Amino acid sequence: MELLIISASQRTGSQSAKVARYLSKKADNFSKINHVELCQYQLPFWDGSADSKSADDSSWPLIAQQVKNADALVLITPEWGGMASPLMKNFLLMCDSQDSAHKPALLVAVVSGISGAYPIAELRMNALKNNKLVATPDHLIIRNVEQVLNNDEPEDERELHIRERIDYSLHMLMQYAQALKTIRLNHHQQPYPKQQEYCYGM
Repeated sequence: MELLIISASQRTGSQSAKVARYLSKKADNFSKINHVELCQYQLPFWDGSADSKSADDSSWPLIAQQVKNADALVLITPEWGGMASPLMKNFLLMCDSQDSAHKPALLVAVVSGISGAYPIAELRMNALKNNKLVATPDHLIIRNVEQVLNNDEPEDERELHIRERIDYSLHMLMQYAQALKTIRLNHHQQPYPKQQEYCYGM
């Protein structure tokens, strides 16, 4: 089972990427783990047409192949002004449902303070409709992120709780990955009996 971790800060050396690296080490129940730090790639802003994805300088084909290969995704966004990052929203708009549909996604918000709920609510509400990713019921909010996940051992009880929650969420993500893979295989073998599926959510 392959896991794709997307960190979507627009800054290099970000806390989102730090969290992604920690999750990569802890997700050892997956046979292959890839981490894509979106700010390291040349991605066009999606304009609604397929042509925008295949521009000569676009890195999208490389990322799209990893989305296609993945059995599950972790989507990590910083909270900026109560919102998910523009890079994350752009990534999710560019995902083709043929590659991403019926795959589980663990949503993770990263914040320097004590908030962090708004990006999760935003992604659940309006970011998964057309790409048909399936957000797991569990999500993670890594608050006061500069103070946690920096060392091999937790610094205090609060960080221990966060680490235990991460372990549980990754365990459940694997369960969803295994279950939804069956759905994808069944759907491939017995597609909806019309010439064209509904490619857009309602």
